[in-house]
Amino acid sequence: MVRYRLTRRGLIAAAVAGGTAVLLPRRGRAQQMWKARQFHNQPAESHQQRFLVGLWDDVRKDTGGRVDVSVHPQNDNVPGSDPQALKMLVGGELEFFSLMGGILGQAVPVMEIQGLPFAFASPDQVYEVMDSGPFAAHLRQECAAKGIHLFPAGALENGFRDISMVDKPIRTADDLAGQKIRVPDGEMFRDLFSTLGAVPVTINIRELYDGLKAHKVDGQENPLVVTEVNKLYEVTKYVSVTHHMWSGFNLLANLKFWTSLPSDIQAVVNRNVVKYVAMQRKYTDDLNDALATKLKDRGLVFNQADMATFRGRLGPFYARWKQHFGETAWNLLERQVGSKLG
Repeated sequence: MVRYRLTRRGLIAAAVAGGTAVLLPRRGRAQQMWKARQFHNQPAESHQQRFLVGLWDDVRKDTGGRVDVSVHPQNDNVPGSDPQALKMLVGGELEFFSLMGGILGQAVPVMEIQGLPFAFASPDQVYEVMDSGPFAAHLRQECAAKGIHLFPAGALENGFRDISMVDKPIRTADDLAGQKIRVPDGEMFRDLFSTLGAVPVTINIRELYDGLKAHKVDGQENPLVVTEVNKLYEVTKYVSVTHHMWSGFNLLANLKFWTSLPSDIQAVVNRNVVKYVAMQRKYTDDLNDALATKLKDRGLVFNQADMATFRGRLGPFYARWKQHFGETAWNLLERQVGSKLG
């Protein structure tokens, strides 16, 4: 992040420090402007890129160029990808980031609850729970305690996750026994698939295509939109519809940077976040719905898995994670979804 305070004193200080400043006169007064970066882990062709670019383009226009945020797909190829970018965000080296709760849990443990298996019945229910109410407020409070601003109504859609395999379909939980399943770098993912009898293997999303092609793993689990944009249909054959977890990408800011912005700038950003997240959700929901037909045409074979066999094995899993998250988060989520979890 580069921030300029364009007063005479600030210009002299910048000159002494060897820095540079840009003067944008407005009604005879110097302006302050901010340059920042937005990372996300998907390719430039993904459902995130176009909406994040649109969001920050509109913020740039609506602030008269005072806020200039560049969008970097695949986390600008930083070594370590999501975990490293998360450290950069917390440390103030990165201003904006979008990240799923399962990995955000490395810094804010309660955020993994967003991916609790079979917690949500529909995308609309997810948005209602994540956007407002006491559960969402609790998540924002926990993020703030770790130096992260979690945007209200800022959960970008990814979709419900299904299992795709190279050589065999998954019809019941028994079919997962001994299968090497790629998972993101989140403890809940690893625990879930270990509990189901699989062998979870963490592979960076940028390396997943090659990992499947080389049979380093037998399969992976993701929403269909990820299969599409990363061309995983070229290296897998079977898609087992499980919808075992919801996943989205939380829009985040470094808290210190966010609170340094004037309230009028924050209002512009918040307004555009609400606008573009709503557009991205609709687009991605529609795309996930359409992809079942499109991916069948590309040769993928779909089947509906027997989810009762999955749920029947998760009693100890839910007990562990209820203790991990604590009574507050667990009870708030149960009240908002209207049912007992586990």
